[in-house]
Amino acid sequence: MDPEDSKVGASDGIPAPSAFPCENDVQCGNPVARPGKNGRPVLQSRNDFECCRSHVSQGLGRAAKCATLLTPMLLRRAWIAIAAVLVLGAAPENPLVRARQLYNAQQYDEAIAAARDALSQPPFADAAAVIMGRAHLERYRSGSNAGDLTSARESLITVDTSRLAPRERYELLVGLGQLLYFEGHFGAAAELFGAALDGAVGNEPGSRELVLDWWAIALDHAAQASADVERRALYVRMLERVEPAASGDSPSAAAMYWVAAGAAGMDDFGRAWHAAIAAWVRAPLAWGSRATLRADLERLVQQVVIPGRANTLMRIVDTKQTVAEMQAEWSAIKELGLRR
Repeated sequence: MDPEDSKVGASDGIPAPSAFPCENDVQCGNPVARPGKNGRPVLQSRNDFECCRSHVSQGLGRAAKCATLLTPMLLRRAWIAIAAVLVLGAAPENPLVRARQLYNAQQYDEAIAAARDALSQPPFADAAAVIMGRAHLERYRSGSNAGDLTSARESLITVDTSRLAPRERYELLVGLGQLLYFEGHFGAAAELFGAALDGAVGNEPGSRELVLDWWAIALDHAAQASADVERRALYVRMLERVEPAASGDSPSAAAMYWVAAGAAGMDDFGRAWHAAIAAWVRAPLAWGSRATLRADLERLVQQVVIPGRANTLMRIVDTKQTVAEMQAEWSAIKELGLRR
């Protein structure tokens, strides 16, 4: 969630959106509300890594397009500095050390060059290919150069996994999930991120937090491209994983957000409203960036939850009155939370 999480041995994440301006007058991290099915407001996904660049969806079919994605989350926290962490764990003379250091420093051009040098040494070639593939994914995410996506694919799919250490296998698994995500295969990407979450490696809080966010983002994209029955089933699946992570006295910030967003995805705007309020108040206890969580919740509440709940209640009470009352309550909650 925080770019500072992208340190050696920490976690896999996505850099703050402000560093990566979008094309077509769309700014990363600023979702745009759009009318959805049955008048239900929806947003572009909070982690719309492609920033709705048209070339990403060309030839990929409906599931690859970025329209109507409920999660109003930002391209961060996720945010995430996708700068996925590659652990050192190698002797100083190991040529992978420099490639990993450069990757973790977000110097991706230099990391690719260093990994290419390591490729020439058979003992290090497969681990170097993982680093190179992940670095190309980072460059693709920031620059949308199709050549980087192609290079990432070529690096990652040729790796001999039998030659990787456990942590390197984990890094490969997350990288393949990111590759599938960027190619528009959101459901398959969610399966890979879920497998990474269920593995024994990568259980440190920072790493788990960011991969959980990737998983939920991919699942949300898949849900938004599905018919109503499947959509609801996917959000039920989402809630089953994030609810336990959002509980306790040290909750996951990503999980708290996705409890509210998942409920909204099921059109349960009453629960989404209460979950968002609770998450705002509990933000100081959360694992992750409090400021990022609250910025994400603000967008979710203002652009999805309040309009959705008002639309649900419109036959019972005046819609404008409902919106005004919810806006007043939300402002009072924010004032309470900002004092902590």
